Amino acid sequence: MQLSVAARTDVGRIRAGNEDSLHAEASESRGLFIVADGMGGHAAGEVASAMAVQIVAEGLASLQSIDEPGAVDRMAAAVRAANRAIYSRTVSEAEKQGMGTTVSVLVLSDSGYLIGQVGDSRIYLLRDGQLRQLTKDHSYVQEQVDAGYLTPEQARYHPYSNVITRCVGANETVEPDFFAGPVQAGDVYLVASDGLTGMVEDRRLHQLMSSRAAPARVVDALIAEANGRGGLDNITAILVQVHAVAAAPSMVPGGAAGAPNVQR
Repeated sequence: MQLSVAARTDVGRIRAGNEDSLHAEASESRGLFIVADGMGGHAAGEVASAMAVQIVAEGLASLQSIDEPGAVDRMAAAVRAANRAIYSRTVSEAEKQGMGTTVSVLVLSDSGYLIGQVGDSRIYLLRDGQLRQLTKDHSYVQEQVDAGYLTPEQARYHPYSNVITRCVGANETVEPDFFAGPVQAGDVYLVASDGLTGMVEDRRLHQLMSSRAAPARVVDALIAEANGRGGLDNITAILVQVHAVAAAPSMVPGGAAGAPNVQR
């Protein structure tokens, strides 16, 4: 496959430090993209997000295609390994108590995409002029939306909009969600922390992602937009443009050909 990629993290306008971490790598066979948004005092959030990105990337280093046997299980194992390592430090180091991190993982190969998700960082897909959020937030307001108590617009501006209900490292175990589907030429993927998606509405994301500019210019525009609206949090964005995909069966892990997603 042929990909163009840009990745950048920015401290924003308010925070003194940056607790986001990212990983972005692409080859002819696949791409691996990770965003983690840490939390916890005394730089613990920075430690948690860096640990998550490193451990997950190492755990998936040998995964070259999402249709390899056990691809979902391997992604789950990588996220759970990160969880165990971070949780162990919260137990053994007093200054690290309460630290944790979101993690959003995107693997792209000719046979499709595979996503692992914990927390409220997000992955979007722009395809055929339509922007779709592929992940689902693990957050208090998302639960309220699902229950019918809040509209998505109310959730966006709710005082508890930044409260997450699941993260890596907070507990001894964690259950990621998984999503999978086909990849096609012309796709544009965005992996981002809530410092971007919490500041910039989907309509504006759609406009910026639809640009024909190089990925680095689009990422710069996304971050500038979030900072222009206040930059209240750290901002991280990975933008991936898919130029070509080799012919491959449209199989996704754990499902039939062309299945839209996989969740566990």
